[in-house]
Amino acid sequence: MGVFEELQERGLIAQMTDENEIRELVNSGKAVFYIGFDPTADSLHVGHFMALCLMKRLQMAGNKPIALIGGGTAMIGDPSGKTDMRKMMTQETIQHNCDCFKKQMSRFIDFSEGKAMMVNNADWLLKLNYVELLRDVGACFSVNRMLTAECYKQRMERGLSFLEFNYMIMQSYDFLSLFQRFGCNLQFGGDDQWSNMLGGTELIRRKLGKDAYAMTINLLLNSEGKKMGKTEKGAVWLDAEKTSPFDFFQYWRNVSDEDVIKCLKMLTFLPMDEIRELAKLEGSELNKAKEILAYELTKLVHGEEEAAKALEGARALFGSKSDTDNMPSTEIGQELFNNGAAVLVDLLVETKLAPSKGEARRLIQQGGISVDDEKITDFKAEVNVSAFEKGFVVIKKGKKVFHKVILK
Repeated sequence: MGVFEELQERGLIAQMTDENEIRELVNSGKAVFYIGFDPTADSLHVGHFMALCLMKRLQMAGNKPIALIGGGTAMIGDPSGKTDMRKMMTQETIQHNCDCFKKQMSRFIDFSEGKAMMVNNADWLLKLNYVELLRDVGACFSVNRMLTAECYKQRMERGLSFLEFNYMIMQSYDFLSLFQRFGCNLQFGGDDQWSNMLGGTELIRRKLGKDAYAMTINLLLNSEGKKMGKTEKGAVWLDAEKTSPFDFFQYWRNVSDEDVIKCLKMLTFLPMDEIRELAKLEGSELNKAKEILAYELTKLVHGEEEAAKALEGARALFGSKSDTDNMPSTEIGQELFNNGAAVLVDLLVETKLAPSKGEARRLIQQGGISVDDEKITDFKAEVNVSAFEKGFVVIKKGKKVFHKVILK
């Protein structure tokens, strides 16, 4: 089985142009492909996971990835699937985010010896002459056709700025630039990017009269991909400072029964034969598959040592609940105590188990918080310093989130 056929079996491919040509490029290791990443934060998150795993998978088959950082397009904002215009960032913030991205991507992609590239579309977009762009590129696009694209139709009722309307032209120009500069012959993206990707392919064919190919990949779980990586606490980040390895492990350990096999196929590098065997599991036995998923993805992002710690900690918590060594923790000082007690609401905010005091009070009143296995429902409750006799207390949020609070 070639890598193209494996992509199909794993459920990664949504639609494509020129299937036979793409199959030949990918299977022969001749694809020079790019995937774009908009640097809207200083860390990648779970929503980028599909793209990173795909790049790694194709590079292992001899193909060359180009990670395109959208330093130029981030100055505008992408209207796809959004209802509001994206907040604009300074060039300094964008550059900082780009630097963080490269560090994280290096865990997945081998950038040594020309095996992969990372480029920033600011290198060409910010130097464009507006009149030249209109003459050379704008003439290739039909406004009537652009307005039929789903990414624009979603915004028309609420209002689409001219600034954002240019996004398709700029993304198309990216493909043309990558084709001319680096011989890029294949682009990948989410299914919401399909119209933009077709625009790039059409631009190359009209400008250069040469073949170029476009292929789209559903990022993560098809239509559910947009939801992936969001929790009560916000996004699930790949940066250990933002989402601890334990919390990252727990996120994947708690995926739904319906999603676990899809995640194993799309995101892990386990052989398909092994995944087919796991797909035979039912009921509570699916927890084995979830544990394998969580371990494999935590190992990929944070390394084998952290994955092993997270696995051990999770098993201890949901087994005897006596082992707290690998539990996420926060140190607090005496300043949180008044007359020998700390307000529980303050502890929830300090440990980031709640984003605000109002949310902390709501969690407590709804019975979602326990301290050392004792459920607390009074939002005015306090935790006495005597509870820290062993050096810490364990706060549980819901059924699956545990946090150790250590008194300095």
